[in-house]
Amino acid sequence: MSKYSHLLRLPKDRFTSGVMAGFRFVAQRMLLKPVVWSITDVTVLGREQLKGFNGAFVVVANHSSHLDAPLIMGSLPQRLARYLAAGAAADYFFDVWWRRGLTALFFNAFPIDRTGTAERKGVSKKLLGRGVPLLVFPEGTRSKTGEMGEFKPGAAGLSMLCDVPIIPIALVGASDAMPRGRNWPKPGRPPVTVVFGAPMSAAPGENAEQFSARVAQEVRRLHASRTPSGDLGYDTSEKGAA
Repeated sequence: MSKYSHLLRLPKDRFTSGVMAGFRFVAQRMLLKPVVWSITDVTVLGREQLKGFNGAFVVVANHSSHLDAPLIMGSLPQRLARYLAAGAAADYFFDVWWRRGLTALFFNAFPIDRTGTAERKGVSKKLLGRGVPLLVFPEGTRSKTGEMGEFKPGAAGLSMLCDVPIIPIALVGASDAMPRGRNWPKPGRPPVTVVFGAPMSAAPGENAEQFSARVAQEVRRLHASRTPSGDLGYDTSEKGAA
């Protein structure tokens, strides 16, 4: 039985619909990924960390570019990306119908409220409770400098509340390839690297802030491992992963 068979028993909407997942496959793997992989030089490392991994989860990564979500969704094994829903700023990506439609189609996006109101409170928890994996950028917004900012503890708290692991990911070079303020990557296929870490869960007695700090430390470690003096220590790498 498929690990997603439980979704077949849920009321169908775009988050759990197999038909919509098929449309997203076309949009993500046959349209978006070929474009991103053709205008940047993508290296994917550490995917063996996810071998045999199943179930719901929260993807956590540093955030500095509009390339980040396409890189993550294109690098994840398709079995894990099929129902992945990305958190997107409600005040920007859901403000007009065409942007709302595109983010829903390409990223299965759900609104993240940055205004401080409680209108959309609990959406993330409900999706995880239904078995829908999430992509969350704990910094809350793209870095202006490319430097990784402080992680808010919300993603770690969700992981603990819903008893699902976090998959840490470091995105290296995305800010240089397409810094904040640009609408298209720099010419010349700039190099970017997606580095997967092993799934993480909260330790006994750890609170959300402590777990979040540990996840942030791991993302920083993965990122630093791609500096000239760094060493990932992984056995396999994948250039231009499918």
